[in-house]
Amino acid sequence: MKEFQSFFKTVKGNEGNKCHYPTRLDTYGCGCQHDCKYCYAKSLLDFRKLWNASEPSVVNIQKVHRTIRRNLKEGDIVRLGGMTDCFQPLERHHRATFHTIEELNKQNIGYLIVTKSDMVADDDYMALMRKDLAHIQITVTCTDDSFCRLYEKATPPTKRIAAIEKLQSAGFDVQLRLSPYIPQFIEKGVLDMGIINNVQCDKILVEFLRVNTWIRKWFNIDYSDYTFNQSGYIHMPLELKIKYLSLIKGFKELTVCEDVSEHYDYWQRKVNPNRDDCCNLRKNMSF
Repeated sequence: MKEFQSFFKTVKGNEGNKCHYPTRLDTYGCGCQHDCKYCYAKSLLDFRKLWNASEPSVVNIQKVHRTIRRNLKEGDIVRLGGMTDCFQPLERHHRATFHTIEELNKQNIGYLIVTKSDMVADDDYMALMRKDLAHIQITVTCTDDSFCRLYEKATPPTKRIAAIEKLQSAGFDVQLRLSPYIPQFIEKGVLDMGIINNVQCDKILVEFLRVNTWIRKWFNIDYSDYTFNQSGYIHMPLELKIKYLSLIKGFKELTVCEDVSEHYDYWQRKVNPNRDDCCNLRKNMSF
């Protein structure tokens, strides 16, 4: 297993300018065992021959600890898993994410976990994570366990939903991340909005699918509604996004993560509860 060296980065440009938490720390890299067909990271790395889903690289944990101490300070929030999932199956053996969280706890640095795994709700991780530092987003893209295996190798969505509810019940700052939100799955009957709207979680974050040449090649859906072009991706127009967003009900807080500048401005003004933070994290630092 080769070492992953380029694990720490602050994203700039169009994405970095919109994101309130642009600094990421990837405990695994150059591939992800979940290997989602719609993954923008895969689309950026695969054509450069830097994507190996069967054998991703693992970070050197001692280098991670030194990087945290040198580059982050008390009160910062770093994103764990920007280009790969920090709770992909490799984690059960290497525990790189576990030991990274240990160091972040010591330094009083917050961490935003984005994952398609229920491992984050295992008892040992829940005992490790500090509620004043941990922010957890668990991604769900459909509600059909069998169908999801056609385009991603992640934990079945029923288990992800159970993990969300377990973390919510325990008092963690947790969100259901409907990302990407693919309305075409509603038409197929594999994304049941009744199930989504009944998840016992206070918060939901929505991010609509964005599509480039590689994603369109790998991910087979009807793209006739994707007519808006920006920054090398095609998107649904804002009016369609608003229509499909209206199907989401019952959550105390709904927020939208967006790549398109004009759409981003609309969500900021009309939807997002926190204009400056589209992740809408709960800040309850107590150190």
